Amino acid sequence: MEEFGKDDAVEPAGPDQLKAETNKRKSWRPAHGVAICAADIPIAPVQLDGVSLRGAPSEAGQDVTGYSRATPAYSAFELPWQDRLLECLLKMTPAAFERLCQKILKDSGFIKVDVTGRNGDGGIDGIGVLRLNLLSFHVFFQCKRWKGSVGASVIRDFRGAMVGRADKGLVMTTGTFTTDARKEATRDGAPAIDLVDGESLCELLKGLKIGVSIQKVEHVLVEQHVFLEF
Repeated sequence: MEEFGKDDAVEPAGPDQLKAETNKRKSWRPAHGVAICAADIPIAPVQLDGVSLRGAPSEAGQDVTGYSRATPAYSAFELPWQDRLLECLLKMTPAAFERLCQKILKDSGFIKVDVTGRNGDGGIDGIGVLRLNLLSFHVFFQCKRWKGSVGASVIRDFRGAMVGRADKGLVMTTGTFTTDARKEATRDGAPAIDLVDGESLCELLKGLKIGVSIQKVEHVLVEQHVFLEF
């Protein structure tokens, strides 16, 4: 059996050596070319095929991180709900969009709404009756499933078709109205025409809960001061 000689004895580390070793550990840095920052640490569980794998061991006994396949809690590039809703409306057929507008008017208090869908009638797509207390108003409405802007000429043609046949006019679109169109709709001496653009249409659908639902997220607060009182 090999024996340690006098020169092979391990001497206990002195205070200076221990201090040097401690400073060496404090000054440790990652290998050259490797950087660790807070962004590298995931804050949401990793999802692989619907299974949470945060801290789960792999077959090799290593942690499965899979940062590149992680599902983020939210996306900064997610479209606003209004834009997603307008995309759905633009995919509808013109006839389907007219029926949607018919339902909007019915759910908004119109007692009778008929979709005519006739061509060459100044753009009149339907007729509705709005009853307010003891008064009833006949309303002609037009539906524009457009992505662009509705101009003043559309409003003028629509007014020409409704004059003498209805009390009020209503134009609904998925797009917007030009400044001239809005001026034409409220021109002095002419029957006023109400305008509903894409933004207002989204709010109507949201308020009437037609194809839009609101989900409330539970937020739990821990009141630490309560436990400190015991």
